[in-house]
Amino acid sequence: MIKLLGVAIIAGLLLAESDLLATEAAEVQSGTPSNVLHHNQCWTGWFDRDDPSGTGDWETLKELRRENPGKICPEPGSMEVTTLSGLSVGAAGEVIFRNDLTDGFVCRNQDQSDRTCNDYRVRFSCPPQYCGEEVTVCWTRWYDRDDPSGTGDWEPLSNLRSENPGQICDNPLYFEAVTTGNNPVLATSTGQTFHVFNPTVGFVCRNADQRFGGCHDYQVRFGCPCLRYN
Repeated sequence: MIKLLGVAIIAGLLLAESDLLATEAAEVQSGTPSNVLHHNQCWTGWFDRDDPSGTGDWETLKELRRENPGKICPEPGSMEVTTLSGLSVGAAGEVIFRNDLTDGFVCRNQDQSDRTCNDYRVRFSCPPQYCGEEVTVCWTRWYDRDDPSGTGDWEPLSNLRSENPGQICDNPLYFEAVTTGNNPVLATSTGQTFHVFNPTVGFVCRNADQRFGGCHDYQVRFGCPCLRYN
């Protein structure tokens, strides 16, 4: 009975962690998690092409590319959206018409109970040449907090921060994941499927998502401004 209770508690904790990461990942819209295109990602600058004074706030990818040629990569890995005051889409609590990497972001005034959207901004996860490095970036050490013996290899940024206080900056600009061992391989070269892979949420490889066997054991590091994190 005690053993069964222990198993149930562990399963509950894993489910809660999975739900929390799903919520965090939803705030940062992912592209195709099974085909992460670049091992080294960073955030572009913020874009705010519209305000809600008309029919709403239209931050469409088509218009953003047209108005900012060469500043957004052809296939972004992720998109992050906040209000100008810094609230996430979830915290703002509004009805969103579009929020994906195909169309971009649209909040329509007509969908809101008060008939007015917040003013939003967007940015995209792209290879370094699209990020316009305005600061010198330094890499953290490698972190390997988990192995894939359970449900997979869970290296979420929230856990890494709590377990390594003061070592990872608030807003990482870059992210890299490789296998552990003497001959590390880029995560994106392994052919495995990743549940989470971006600078602001971290890394998760779930055994259940793999076609053959389980996940490899991975280690991750983050690129931060060099002021404090080196």
